Amino acid sequence: MEFTMGGFLAILGAATASMAGIGSAWGVAIAGMAAGGVIAEDPKKFGPTLMLQALPGTQGIYGLLIAFIIMNKIGVLGGSIAPLTTAQGLMFLAASLPSGITGTVSAVWQGKVAATGVQLVGKRPEEIAKAMVYAAMVETYAVLALLASFLMVNGIQI
Repeated sequence: MEFTMGGFLAILGAATASMAGIGSAWGVAIAGMAAGGVIAEDPKKFGPTLMLQALPGTQGIYGLLIAFIIMNKIGVLGGSIAPLTTAQGLMFLAASLPSGITGTVSAVWQGKVAATGVQLVGKRPEEIAKAMVYAAMVETYAVLALLASFLMVNGIQI
């Protein structure tokens, strides 16, 4: 099949969605730096701090999921791209924005909230559940963005 502007835009959409991984890397790093400080004082707190550090990593998974769904729908994973119009490509690009943008931003902020949770666990390990709830609240918006992108991608007719 001939590669069209629509195909390019759809692949750009998949790449945009997967950029949520940048935010996840950043958020995991923020929480990990805080965890390193706690572990230096008390290595027994590795488990609880690791759970908090891992939370911002989910946004990257959400973005990758949307990227795979787009690539599957347009045929990239099957070996040939569907002949998409420019309008269809733009729709895929637009559908990727909630996951790509919200995922990136929420992962960074979730990393910051998780870092404060790590500090809480460092002083009061019995409060791990509260720290997890605070960090999970930020996750809510990444999940909503995932749902929005998913519904939009599945609504595009090719």
